[in-house]
Amino acid sequence: MSKSITLKEPYPPGDLAIWVIIYVEFITFALLFLGYAFSRRLDVELFNASQLAVNQTSGFINTFILITSSYFVVKAVQSIRTMTPESQEASNIQASKWLLFAILCGIAFLAIKITEFSHIFGMGIHLSTNKYFMFYIMLTVFHFLHVLLGSGILVLIYKKTKIYGYLPNDSKGIETGASYWHMVDLLWIVLFPLVYIIR
Repeated sequence: MSKSITLKEPYPPGDLAIWVIIYVEFITFALLFLGYAFSRRLDVELFNASQLAVNQTSGFINTFILITSSYFVVKAVQSIRTMTPESQEASNIQASKWLLFAILCGIAFLAIKITEFSHIFGMGIHLSTNKYFMFYIMLTVFHFLHVLLGSGILVLIYKKTKIYGYLPNDSKGIETGASYWHMVDLLWIVLFPLVYIIR
């Protein structure tokens, strides 16, 4: 009697080093979030009044963009994970299409944030304006840099799929990049309501 062998998926997905980075990033942002919450509690009126200057609509749009981009990245990873020797070229092509959509989402997010920053800085607001804007600028600029880096990582993965660089049973590279991108998405899902909405 023959037995089918099921390969156990590696956990966590991707390279172990990226998870060390992700955990450090989570701790860093968590400390900033706690600092924001504590400072807000000490001066709720100031934070609520200052919050009126930020654009909630662009925040909602960027939330939708990042969630959508994560979906595209998941589809790209699935294309590589389900690859067979016969479908190597087709799977890489499919993954490249999903990654391109995700990259475009990343660019859209960055463009909207640049517009938002231009508006805020154009009003003469800076880090020393008050505590709300100190945290707002630190958190959003820090996250902006993470999206910029994440988009760059997606571009590198995309280039590899264009030369059919991923082989059957070789999804570690794309999973590593995907894990980082999902972290960026998750951080924004916490950051957006905390800084833009909660009053």
